[in-house]
Amino acid sequence: MTTPKIVVTGRIPEPGIDLMKEVGEVWAWTHDDPIPHDIRNEQLASADAVVTILTDTVDEAFLDAAPNLKIVANVAVGYNNINVPACHARGVTVTNTPGVLTDATADLAMGLILMATRRLGEGERLIRSGAPWKWGMFMMLGTGLQGRQLGIVGMGGIGQALAQRARAFGMSIVYHNRSAVSADIEDALSARRCDLEELLATSDVVSLNCPYSQETHHLIDAQALSTMRDDAVLINTARGPIVDESALVDALVSGGISAAALDVFEHEPEVHPGLLDLDNVVLVPHLGSATIETRTAMATLAAQNVVGYFDGSGPVTPVT
Repeated sequence: MTTPKIVVTGRIPEPGIDLMKEVGEVWAWTHDDPIPHDIRNEQLASADAVVTILTDTVDEAFLDAAPNLKIVANVAVGYNNINVPACHARGVTVTNTPGVLTDATADLAMGLILMATRRLGEGERLIRSGAPWKWGMFMMLGTGLQGRQLGIVGMGGIGQALAQRARAFGMSIVYHNRSAVSADIEDALSARRCDLEELLATSDVVSLNCPYSQETHHLIDAQALSTMRDDAVLINTARGPIVDESALVDALVSGGISAAALDVFEHEPEVHPGLLDLDNVVLVPHLGSATIETRTAMATLAAQNVVGYFDGSGPVTPVT
């Protein structure tokens, strides 16, 4: 077998690159700016494997440019940027990087809950603005988490890790999932499964931790937001299009819900302009997995998938 060519379309940590060099010739885009399409397609023409990041769109045109492609290793837990059926129809294996970003994303979700309920973003903006202020008994009052209910939409690894953190803050847990988690996990988290309508109607904080799909597109729309309590907070660290941002702006402006904190956006990297003007919104630029340790682990797992494909041991985390 000839030495496989592995194309890396975005800058990733070096340990992943070094690992793939053990089984193939690696060509990697080393800039933070997106790879130009002409350069990408030139490299794809002879690629046996490609390592993609979540800003890459692997569609029919991408696959047409890579006639020898055997595996796409996505450096992300989600893979909505990849047309998986089209890949499989051409015999191309798809892999992702689940598990390794669980704690980092759950940490960020917990941080966003605190930022939104304690108005930390608003407070920091006040200080940075240079506006005069002084401590007062009723200044910028938020709400505590003790005794509050957290509703988790999507009780996979990240949802469960968030529940553990929320329990430490004294919150009770309900969750909505396609299937129930094990009784042992429910008992350990004191978590109760319920339908989405009940979760939305009763939770103080609603956190979105579900995968993005056709079924979850605009899962949180005007109707869902109207079901939520007017003092509730919405957190999204999953995928932007799960939320109808226009409906969210309307709910926040009208007082339909109290606040929101978003790490992901419907038309990322664009942010709905209505969100930018609101003090009761926390906005961060997709930082869910943004720790040195996690991004390195993601790149390493993606590389292990490529190595496993070519050394015969098989990818670690194939997408079926």
